[in-house]
Amino acid sequence: MSRIYLSPPDISPQDHASVEAVMASNWIAPTGPALDEFEATVASRVDRSYALALNSGTAALHLALQVLNIQAGDAVICPTLTFAASANPICYLGAEPIFIDSEPLTWNIDPDRIKEALETHKNIKAVIVVHIYGQCAQMDRITELCELHNVPLIEDAAEAFGSSYNGKPAGSMGDFSFFSFNGNKIITTSTGGMLLSNNQERIEKARYLANQAREPVIHYEHKSIGYNYRMSNLLAGLGLSQVADIDRRIAGRRAHFEAYKEALERLPGISFMPLAKPDTANYWLTCLTIDPVESGTTRDQVLAHLDANDIEARPLWKPLHLQPIFQDKISIGGEFAAGLFDRGLCLPSGSGMSNSQRQFVIDSITDKFKQSTQTL
Repeated sequence: MSRIYLSPPDISPQDHASVEAVMASNWIAPTGPALDEFEATVASRVDRSYALALNSGTAALHLALQVLNIQAGDAVICPTLTFAASANPICYLGAEPIFIDSEPLTWNIDPDRIKEALETHKNIKAVIVVHIYGQCAQMDRITELCELHNVPLIEDAAEAFGSSYNGKPAGSMGDFSFFSFNGNKIITTSTGGMLLSNNQERIEKARYLANQAREPVIHYEHKSIGYNYRMSNLLAGLGLSQVADIDRRIAGRRAHFEAYKEALERLPGISFMPLAKPDTANYWLTCLTIDPVESGTTRDQVLAHLDANDIEARPLWKPLHLQPIFQDKISIGGEFAAGLFDRGLCLPSGSGMSNSQRQFVIDSITDKFKQSTQTL
């Protein structure tokens, strides 16, 4: 059996046909009809009025912060349990992140800690909420807090395309929202992202900056510093095909989660990521924690065993307040997220993974636990 990867791209014959159609049209340049259609399709899917396709989710967050006029001396709330790309753009602009701990219901950012931060730090100019591993955060409380303190909310839905919260699609909430279409996400454009809002003026300002801040004249005129952040029409062709297939992808990943849970939760010390409402998650990655005392083994020992069996698994995100580059930043709480990182494991979850591959992962973990039990 070839190596089993964590979340590889799932490319179908329809994806090939969609990209080949764009190639045949010769619209290979950054703009084109597929790009316009991709923006409109995603915006419609998540109940947004305006969308801007970009080369990454990181670019989307950077532009959102810039359009909101975040600058040096400002502070921006950000969860600690997330990828560094959720915080790096804050630093691009000279602002300071304030890292917030997770809560146990969904492992997402803790609204009580957000409240504490907003009440004690007067220079907070934005809140970034991240939907971790495809499950939405407690958006009603977070939105209420942002409105109360008149602070804009940015919804980082990079991992959550296809998820929902109280009937609202992930990406439909907040002053800005964005997705990532990186190769490991539930849908992919190879590399890419999308910024969304219901405010046309803000999206057009972001579009202007993403296109090298080029003025609308026949020659090249620039009055602002811009960026080369646009997605290509070719990649948008892939995105269109992938979006059309989202329901199958969610169903496949959910089947993996449910099979893992049924087979492994009986093992001592294993607990799966809690799902507040199972029908609202996109099941991007199946995540669990391993208690070393109860199980007789550690997360790292299980990781090493899986790797020896040619299976890629990963720890949960290392909290940002523990990252060397961010250790001097403000953190409110962090102990819960740190505990998740110490014990947390992400299992192979790709929608293209076969049942036999999934069973091999289950058998490998079960074998490791049997070995640990025998040595106790």
